[in-house]
Amino acid sequence: MAHKFNIKSKSKLDNEWRRENLQSEATLLSLGLTPEDSMADIGCGIGYFTIPAAQIVNNQVFALDTSEEMLEEVNQRMVAAGLANVTTLKTDEYDLKIPIESVSFALLALVLHEIDDKKRMITEIHRILKPEGRIAVIEWIKEDTEMGPPCAHRIGKEDVDALFTAEKFERIDSKKIATVFYGSIFRVKA
Repeated sequence: MAHKFNIKSKSKLDNEWRRENLQSEATLLSLGLTPEDSMADIGCGIGYFTIPAAQIVNNQVFALDTSEEMLEEVNQRMVAAGLANVTTLKTDEYDLKIPIESVSFALLALVLHEIDDKKRMITEIHRILKPEGRIAVIEWIKEDTEMGPPCAHRIGKEDVDALFTAEKFERIDSKKIATVFYGSIFRVKA
């Protein structure tokens, strides 16, 4: 069974270390998010990436999570930021609850290693992406580090590449983010 984030530790999702090592706006821009995109933040948590994404894009941002408590936090942050282009949705793990081909960009930030049936999730992500849509995956490097889940629970970049390219995606870029994360960007194959 995959390692699951404990909701009681939600303060770890936005703290000084994270803001220094995983700068939300700069990370989104480096992964290719543009003002023309519509976006789904899958497993959005407290909205660490949702809120800056909504400030970057001119279209809809879907904040998707299985936890009502996390979505309440996103709603509070959305109101505080004066944003009107965020829709929060409580999802099931493998049902993202948004229509087929509804977004041009999806984000899966520090979530993939927590999913048991990765192929099923990737198929669902493919369903919500528009033709030529992109998915950016951010994960912990597969090494022991001071922060993050145990190394045995992490997923390496090569494994992420293999999972997505086996499911109708092509990798278009990858990036090292700070010293402990990597990002891989995939596009729906035409």
